[in-house]
Amino acid sequence: QVQLVESGGGLVQPGESLRLSCAASGSIFSINAMGWYRQAPGKQRELVARIITGGGTNYADSVKGRFTISRDKNTVYLQMNSLKPEDTAVYYCNLREVIGSDDYWGQGTQVTVSS
Repeated sequence: QVQLVESGGGLVQPGESLRLSCAASGSIFSINAMGWYRQAPGKQRELVARIITGGGTNYADSVKGRFTISRDKNTVYLQMNSLKPEDTAVYYCNLREVIGSDDYWGQGTQVTVSS
């Protein structure tokens, strides 16, 4: 019913920047929140940033001050500055609908930070 497509990942050196994009399409009734999660090999998925409709934003402590989440209608962005090796992971876009609190996920985009 809802499709999410991420883009913008890649290989960068420490201290450099990337901007991730996620475009949502399909039968979207009402968006409660959109966000970005990441998962590194052998680790659990964790919340990176979330933007709430009509509200504010949430950031993981590890990225606060370096990452910025923003949204334009059905597209959510993640500006990532001062990247560190520990930011290396697959980043997944998430959309949560108001009705039933259903979650939708993108297929993920790889971010690798290495010198």
